[in-house]
Amino acid sequence: MLTSLQIENIAVIRRVNVEFRPGFSALTGETGAGKSLLIDSLNLLLGNRVSRELVRTGESKATVSAVFEALSEPLVAELSEMGVSCEDGVLLLQKTLFADGKSQTRMNGQIVTQAMQRKIAGMLVSIHGQSDSQKLLQKSGHLSMVDAYCKPDAELAAYREIYHAYREVEAKLAALSADAAETLRRKEMLRYQIADIDALKLREGEEEAAEKERDRLLNLEKLNQNADLAYRALTGGEKINAAALVRRAGSAISALSGIVDGAEELVDRLARVESELTDISETALSFAESDAGDPTARIDRLEARLEAISKLKRKYGATIAEVLAFRNRAAGELELIDCSDERRDELEADCKRLRGEVEALAAKLREKRKAAVREITAQVTETLAFLDMPKVRFDISLSSCEPNENGADEAEFLIASNPGEPLLPMTKIASGGELSRIMLAIRSVINDREGAETVVFDEIDTGISGKTSRKIGIKLLQTAKTAQVLCVTHSAQIASLADTHYLVSKTEREGRSETDVRELESDERVEEIARILGGIHITEAAREAAREMIAEYRKEGTL
Repeated sequence: MLTSLQIENIAVIRRVNVEFRPGFSALTGETGAGKSLLIDSLNLLLGNRVSRELVRTGESKATVSAVFEALSEPLVAELSEMGVSCEDGVLLLQKTLFADGKSQTRMNGQIVTQAMQRKIAGMLVSIHGQSDSQKLLQKSGHLSMVDAYCKPDAELAAYREIYHAYREVEAKLAALSADAAETLRRKEMLRYQIADIDALKLREGEEEAAEKERDRLLNLEKLNQNADLAYRALTGGEKINAAALVRRAGSAISALSGIVDGAEELVDRLARVESELTDISETALSFAESDAGDPTARIDRLEARLEAISKLKRKYGATIAEVLAFRNRAAGELELIDCSDERRDELEADCKRLRGEVEALAAKLREKRKAAVREITAQVTETLAFLDMPKVRFDISLSSCEPNENGADEAEFLIASNPGEPLLPMTKIASGGELSRIMLAIRSVINDREGAETVVFDEIDTGISGKTSRKIGIKLLQTAKTAQVLCVTHSAQIASLADTHYLVSKTEREGRSETDVRELESDERVEEIARILGGIHITEAAREAAREMIAEYRKEGTL
C-alpha cells in the first residue's frame, strides 16, 4: 500500500508531500491545478516513459519518492531475489530525473536497474486512465488481459520451452531447404576452395623454413668464401695456420719441462686449444655448400613455393594455420550439405514431433483461457449492468491462430451496445463514456488477479455524469476492499464516496505558480464537492447537496 508520496521540482510542483490512507481516496481540483502532474510523477516512479521537460524550470533535477508498507509476501520475496532487503515489509522507492534526461532509481537506498524498477513497480501500482481505455480498442492487448485473469504461468512456461525448441529446429530445416541452385553453387565453391588448398599440400612451419633456406642460398657465395677462409686460417693453411702455430708453441714449452715449473700444464692447455681450433675449423668448413647443384634453380623453386603460399594466404587466411582451418571448415560444411538429405529427414521428424507437442501444450493453454473467458464475460456483464449498461452484451472471442510466443490463441473483446445488434469488435464503440465504464468493469474483474496493491484511476468519469457516475464511485468503493484505490476525478458523485478526499490546488509564491496537495477536513470537503456541483458561486443549496451525497456514502460505504 502507498502510504507516502513526496514530489520535488516536477513542473509547477516545487515540493509536495502527501500521506495516503487505505481504502478509496479521491483527488479533485480546478482544471489546470496539477492533478495530471501527480499521475506523471507516479509514471516516472514506476519507470514509464516521461519527458525530461518535467523537471521544473531552473532546477537541475526532479525527484519522486514513495513509501510502500504492508508489502505482500510474494513482493518481498521478489525484492529479496533482487538483493533488496525490506525490513518489516516497508519499501522506499525513489526516482531522480536529471535535466539532461538521465535518471537514477533506488530501492531502500540501493541503486537498481530500470528493468528491476519496472518489474517491481507493476506489483506495487497499476494506473488506469483514458489511455488505458484506448488500449481496449487494440486487439493485440486483449489476450494479455485474459492471461492476467487466469495466470497460466506454469502452462505458458512449459509451452514456450517446447515452442522455442520447435522454432530452432524449424529454422535449421529452412536453412537446409534453401534454393537448390544456390546450394549447388555453394557446393561447387567449397569443392574449388578445398582443392585449391589441397593442391599445395601445406605443412605448418614450412613457410618459415623455406624463407630461411632461400636466404641461405642467396648468401651462398659469401658463406663459402668466409667458411673457407676460416678453415684455412685455423687448420687448412698450407704454410701456416693457427693450429700449427699452437703445436709449435707446445713443442717449445715442452722443451722447458723439468726446467720451468708449470710447463707441463701449459703444454696440456695448448693441446686443448689445438683440439678446439680443429673442431671449429671443421664446423666452419661444413657451412660451405658441398652440393654441386645449381643454387639459382633451387632459389627459384623456393620463391615459387613461397608465392603460392602467399596467394592462398591472401584468399583464405593470414597464416598457414588459418588457411588449413579454413579448409577444415569448408570440408565440414560440404559434408553437411552432402548429407543434407539424411539430415533433412531427421529434422523433419523432429519438427513434426515438436509441432505435436506445441499443439498439445497450446490446447492446455486454450482450455484454461476458455474457462477464464467464461468467468470474465459473466462478471463484466454483471458489472456493466450495475453501471447502467444492462442491455449491453459483452463477450470475448477466443480463436485459434498459428502458434507463437504466447500460444495458439487470439482474443478479441466484442460488444453489442443495443439489443438486437450483433456482437462487434470493441473498435466499433465511439462513446468515451461507454469505453470508460467497460474499462472499469474489466479492470474491476481483472485487478484482483493482477496483484497490484495500489490502483490508480485517472479521470475515468470523462463523458459520464449523474447516476452512472455515482455507480462508478460505488464500484471503486467496492474495489477498495481488496486494494488501495486512488481516483483523480471531476465528479462530485464519485468524490463524495471516497474514504479520504485530497484537494489539488495551484497558488503563486514569489512570482511563480506552485501546486499543493492536502487532505480535506469535513467542512472543507463539503465546500469542494459543492464547488464541483455548483456554478460560479457556491450556494447553500449546493453545500446541502454535498452534505447529502457524503452522508449517503455512510450507507454505501458499509456495503
